[in-house]
Amino acid sequence: MTGLDFASVTPLDAAEELRAELGLQGITADVHDGYGLALVSVWVGLVVWCQHDRYWWRTGWDARRHRFVYAWHPATDPDQAACRIMFRYRELRETHPLSELIAESVT
Repeated sequence: MTGLDFASVTPLDAAEELRAELGLQGITADVHDGYGLALVSVWVGLVVWCQHDRYWWRTGWDARRHRFVYAWHPATDPDQAACRIMFRYRELRETHPLSELIAESVT
């Protein structure tokens, strides 16, 4: 996709664009809107915030500084953002698989 023109785009528009790009990667996500930003819920521990001109998401924990580490990507490039988010998604799928109850309901 060509990305977004932020002169007339809402955070919800950016989130929906990202959700569509994630869908092309085979990743199902939910979008939630409100309070001037939108969230794309991808997996346990992977929520992407969409506000103004960027997407950002948590990538880990800095034990030395006792704080989370975040990655961000320009929202004008949702297809590349989806590729980067896909790598985090795959990592989290390995370390946080579906619970047995949810896995049974999905199959």
